[in-house]
Amino acid sequence: MSSLAAAVSAAEPSNTSFFSVQARAEPGLMPRVLELFAKRGLVPDLWHSAVARPGARLTIDIEVAGLGDAAEYVANCLRQIAGVEVVLTA
Repeated sequence: MSSLAAAVSAAEPSNTSFFSVQARAEPGLMPRVLELFAKRGLVPDLWHSAVARPGARLTIDIEVAGLGDAAEYVANCLRQIAGVEVVLTA
């Protein structure tokens, strides 16, 4: 079970959004992802990233409170970042 799935199953109903980002492992990708939250004055409550070899795939699991209805908009913005391949939300 991924850390995102564990966090979702353990979470109480709240204003917390969960994102799982699958991307190419590139040095500038994590700051670009974090910037989307920083622009909104938000600091993620949880950030876990790992690189899987071979193929150098980067997985970032993010939990952030306070997005509310903007969560889907942020997910769409994440999908527009160069190098991001898949964004899952909960």
